[in-house]
Amino acid sequence: MRKVTVIADFFVLCSGESTTQVKAIADWVEEMLKERGIKPLRIEGASHAHWILIDYGSVVVHVFESETRDYYSLDKLWIDAELVPTLFTL
Repeated sequence: MRKVTVIADFFVLCSGESTTQVKAIADWVEEMLKERGIKPLRIEGASHAHWILIDYGSVVVHVFESETRDYYSLDKLWIDAELVPTLFTL
């Protein structure tokens, strides 16, 4: 992202099949980074869990419900950003 915007260096985009799964993924991300001493600057969308944004400053994590990800199409919006290969899958 650093070549196309000043918002963040990286966006992490992932999806869940339900709001329950979206919440679980976001909770897992937050817990894993908290264990490493990294706390988010803010979290948005956790109450409805269709799209949870976890802002870590230079890295912004977007956890979407699948339909919401399709609707907003951030993948297409930021098409000029360099794609980093997936490191793991859940």
